Amino acid sequence: MSLAGKKIILGVTGGIAAYKAAELCRLLVKAGAGVRVAMTEAACQFVTPLTFQALSGQPVLRSVWANDAADGMAHIHASREADLILVAPASADFLARLAQGRADDLLATLCLARTCPLAVAPAMNREMWAAAPTQRNVQQLAADGVRIYGPASGKQACGETGPGRMLEPAELLAALADATGAGVLAGLRVLVTAGPTFEPIDPVRGLTNRSSGKMGYAIAQAATEAGATVCLVSGPTCLATPAGVRRVDVVTAADMHAAVLAEGRQDVFIAVAAVADYRVEGVAPHKIKKSAADLQLNLVANPDILADIAARPDAPFCVGFAAETEHLAEQAEAKRRRKKLPLLVGNLAQDTLGSDAAELILFDDHGQHPLPRADKLTLARQLIRHLVPLMNR
Repeated sequence: MSLAGKKIILGVTGGIAAYKAAELCRLLVKAGAGVRVAMTEAACQFVTPLTFQALSGQPVLRSVWANDAADGMAHIHASREADLILVAPASADFLARLAQGRADDLLATLCLARTCPLAVAPAMNREMWAAAPTQRNVQQLAADGVRIYGPASGKQACGETGPGRMLEPAELLAALADATGAGVLAGLRVLVTAGPTFEPIDPVRGLTNRSSGKMGYAIAQAATEAGATVCLVSGPTCLATPAGVRRVDVVTAADMHAAVLAEGRQDVFIAVAAVADYRVEGVAPHKIKKSAADLQLNLVANPDILADIAARPDAPFCVGFAAETEHLAEQAEAKRRRKKLPLLVGNLAQDTLGSDAAELILFDDHGQHPLPRADKLTLARQLIRHLVPLMNR
């Protein structure tokens, strides 16, 4: 989706990453977008408004009181004319005010009064990002339909290393292409499985794995951003449902198999869930009491959800995942060919399970396509962009 002709408000808050916003502004203008920059007072301590005025070709919005509209309502009119508001960088303070619905400066007022989509690119110290209040605010914003871009992980200006870096301008530019139009999956139905499954041994114990569900949830969000109607069949997780996604909760592999089949015909099926290969035969009706004797469990195979869907005569475009601990390329490609999949995503389980970032390799009929380590939402968007051309071949 081209950005040409799109009207974008670029919000800039206080933080060293404000210098990246200047490059982002330049890239947006180069892509043909009309950009109006709105800055907080703190942002002006890092980059001057004159810089953004020169790059955007328009005066910078700074204060509710410095109003250039005849009726004194520039803080309302600016958002009405925009196709999207992007706040990059979005500081921890601004995320907090946004989550609370505050309107105590011009940028916050624009966001609250908007009728267009809103996206934020967080940037802050890694401990500020990990803090419980920040995570609550981010979850609330996601539930409110705000798109969250990043943050990335890496070396920070404070000298520490970890998640909290603002995404690079080029990455944000690519993400905005999906946010400002109908999207590359408009009109399509996408079914995503995510998280672990839990196979009971008795009423209090069970077999499971370390999957957090973060990759599957990120893919569900990316598919929604791209315009698809998305159903997320999720095993047990602690994650918030991405805005606009319909979620079906399950526990066991058999539950997930039944839920996927019940969804009927889909255009795309992305099997991200770490489904248990085996379940216990004969679940104990009561808690098994500890004793000195060894305990033996008889395990039986669970249904292969992806194989069953891929083998249908009217099979959707199927994407599989392979989490391996060694020989990734050989085992992932073998799985793809065995299940006759057009696309399979491979990763090393020890580097991915439970983490916020990952490094992936995409396997298709044209070979291997590495995706460098990044946060999972960034990777999810890259995966969506990769699969669309394969669907159209």
